[in-house]
Amino acid sequence: MDQVTGAPSAEPAAGCEECLAMGDTWVHLRRCRTCGHVGCCDSSKNRHATKHFRETGHPIISSAEPGETWSYCYVDDLMLDLGSPRAHP
Repeated sequence: MDQVTGAPSAEPAAGCEECLAMGDTWVHLRRCRTCGHVGCCDSSKNRHATKHFRETGHPIISSAEPGETWSYCYVDDLMLDLGSPRAHP
């Protein structure tokens, strides 16, 4: 859990970095919580988010889809719902 540092980026992702470079398509996008890499989900044929984890060891991804607040830890096979960011009083 020490890999989770603040809220995931609220900026919309342009697409899977590798799929864009290849001229390929994806289903959903995932953002690495360690470095911000954007890759495609495991429902996509290339599974670039999982490949990024295997190559780097960066264990936690968040959905890069609008309105989704969940994260997933590959190492612990654990889903996390971090909820919407809130202002502190």
